[in-house]
This record gives sequence, structure tokens and C-alpha cells, in this order.
Amino acid sequence: MNALPLILLIEDEENIRSFMKAILASNDYLPLEAGNAAEALLQISSRNPDLILLDLGLPDLDGMELLRRIRQKYSTPIIVVSARTFESEKVDALDAGADDYITKPFGTSELLARVRTALRHAAEKQSSLHSRHEGRFTCRDLVIDYDKRRVYVGGEDVHLTQNEYKIVAMLSQHAGKVLTYDSIIRAIWGINPSSDNKILRVNMANIRRKIEKSTAEPQYIFTEMGVGYRMAEEDA
Repeated sequence: MNALPLILLIEDEENIRSFMKAILASNDYLPLEAGNAAEALLQISSRNPDLILLDLGLPDLDGMELLRRIRQKYSTPIIVVSARTFESEKVDALDAGADDYITKPFGTSELLARVRTALRHAAEKQSSLHSRHEGRFTCRDLVIDYDKRRVYVGGEDVHLTQNEYKIVAMLSQHAGKVLTYDSIIRAIWGINPSSDNKILRVNMANIRRKIEKSTAEPQYIFTEMGVGYRMAEEDA
């Protein structure tokens, strides 16, 4: 992990990229550069930046499509920096997974303020997730050990995968409340939900097979048809 935030600039115009790089470097950020989508995807996979500044007018791939591809795999905060000024385009970018949108031309102070806000929100989200996942949750024979990231039924480790554990932990932290399919998908995979919830349904089927005595009559995780899932409440 870098001591200073690592920020990826995805911008094909070299003069603008150099200008933004100078601003970031002089304000205690570590800038990375990418002039096209291919370079950007390579930088993201190899360097894992803390924040992405994305121009939509790229030479090899439309920025909106790149945004969607990034969101399919990564939850990295993304600020779109674009000359496109139509409100519909801003809405489309935000709906596709952007965290913020800056219209060119922009001032140095505005850029730095948006960067600070995006990084602060990301840090707060991570801190919140960590603080909610300490100790343990117990519901009859089901025990979730947040410190060890293990789930036990009747004292036996049920060996959940990483994503299966995240789903169970998330539901347990909101025990008794229904979490929508979309909210779970966003939290676990960091992607925008679609009408097809297959990725979540497959994981949930595996979870139930491992923790429930009978998948037809669940004791711990219940389905609210057409809405989402609910975890049974913790023992008093």
C-alpha cells in the first residue's frame, strides 16, 4: 500500500494529462498515466490505484464503455473528467458507476476538492465495513467469526468462499432487515446491477447448501421474493 494516494489519469490529450499530473504531484498524490483504454486497464490491474480520473473521449474505446468494464471488476472510486456537458451524459456516467463528474474546463481548486472528497468517501466506507465486521454473530447453530472470517454451523467450519463469506457477513450485520439484490451486488462485486441476478443467485444457492439443514426450509437466510434476502436475527 502506498503512503500517498495513487491516482490514475486516463486522458489522451498529453497537455491536459501533464497539467493534471503536475497538480496532483504538487499536492502529495502519486499520479499514474494512461493515454488510452488499453493502457488504463493494464495500469488498474497491475497498480491498483486508489482513485481514477477518467476522460470519456479516448481513441481506442469510448470512455463510457471503459467505465462499465472497470465497474465489472473493480470498486475503485472514479471521477469522470469530460468536455461532455449534457445533463443526460452526466446522469449516464453516474448510473454506470462513476462517483463524480467534472466538466472541462475546470479549476485547480475544484479538481483537488473533488479528489479529496472521493478519497475521503472511500476511506469512510472501508472504515465502516471494518468496524462492522469485528467480533461474532450467533444465531442458533450458526456462528460467524468476523475476526477469523469464518462461518461455523454446529461447531464445524462450512468453508465458504471469499464472496460467499462477504454475503453472509453483510446479511448478518443487517439481521432482521431485507437487503435488496441490487445493494448486495453493489457491495460485494462493486458493479452496477442488471436485470440478471445470476451471480448472486448462484452464490446464495451455494451458501444455503453449506449452512442450511434443508434448503427448502431455511433457518438462517430467507428470500423475500422479487426484493432480496434477510438474515434471521441474532440470539438475544
